[in-house]
Formats: sequence, C-alpha cells, structure tokens
Amino acid sequence: MTPKLCLAQDPEADELLSTSPLALLFGMLLDQQIPMEKAFKGPKVIADRMGELSVHRIAEAGEEEFATVMSEVPAVHRFPGSMGKRLQTLAQYLIEHYDGDPAGIWTRDEPDGKTVLKRLKELPGYGDQKARIFLALLGKQLDIQPEGWREAAGTYGEVDSRRSVADVRDRASLSEVRDFKKSAKAAVKASKDL
Repeated sequence: MTPKLCLAQDPEADELLSTSPLALLFGMLLDQQIPMEKAFKGPKVIADRMGELSVHRIAEAGEEEFATVMSEVPAVHRFPGSMGKRLQTLAQYLIEHYDGDPAGIWTRDEPDGKTVLKRLKELPGYGDQKARIFLALLGKQLDIQPEGWREAAGTYGEVDSRRSVADVRDRASLSEVRDFKKSAKAAVKASKDL
C-alpha cells in the first residue's frame, strides 16, 4: 500500500502526489512564493489541463503552449510563465539523466542518502534546502530511506520536527509547521534589529 500524503490538503491532488514521483518533484519545485497547498495542488491542475501528467509531454510542449496551461485561470503559480519554464527544464533534465523516470533519483544503483541528496541538488530549480526537505519528505512520509538519509537531510530529517513540508501529515501538522516558520522568521528579524 502506498503511503498517503496530505500536502495539497485536497484528496485527488494528494492521491496524485502519493503515486507519482513526477508530481511530487513538481510540487516541491512550485513550493515557493505561494501557499504550500497551492504548490502541491499544481501537478493535479496541470494533469487535468493536459489530460495527464507526462514528463515527455511537458518536456516537449512548446513554451507558449505550456505557459497557457500554467496561466489558465486559476493560474498554477503566481509566476506562471517562469515557473512553467522551470517545470519544463526539470522534465527535460529527468529525460536526459533518468530516462524520464523521476524515481531513478532515489532508486538507481541503490544510492545512499548522500548520493540521493547530491542528485536532488543537481536538479534544475533545486537548491540545498529544497533538496534536503525533499529527501526528508521521502524518508519520513514515503518510507524511502536510503542509508544515512536523516543525516543527509540535516535538521529536516529530525524525528517529530515541525519545520517543513516533510512534516505535514494533516491540517494540524500544517498549522504547526506554519507556526514554526513564523517564529523562525521572527527570530531572524529580531536578531537583525539588535
């Protein structure tokens, strides 16, 4: 049985995230400058508009064609054009480096946690923090736990933490993650004011 994610807070979108590594990678990429739930609902919106969520169709779509998919109301992201380009670049990278199989990032050659982290950081649009959060999400919620994954994920891999999307399992934990982020931002602001 596939673990059930609750990131989009929408049953159909969460079902897609739970069963499609591409949807999960896309949702994580979209998770910036918009609410987390909207970001992780994005892959389902794209799938509905295109009739499927296909790495090949997205990679091969014309830039304008895919921008239209992204910007149709309601837009998938507040920056539909630039995020559309990022998703297409990621899809092209997955085809070039993983034969279009996103799960290859964490399955090919039975990698350890450091290797999975390195592969995630190589993805277009994924920096160090996003890669660590995604690795923690794999380990904590999808039981994809290559050796050393917690250490590679850093603080995001901590047991019972509430610091990122990796820790969101329902509405209550979403609220706890938001509270953690709010207090972390306040602490940074307070330290700058000193």
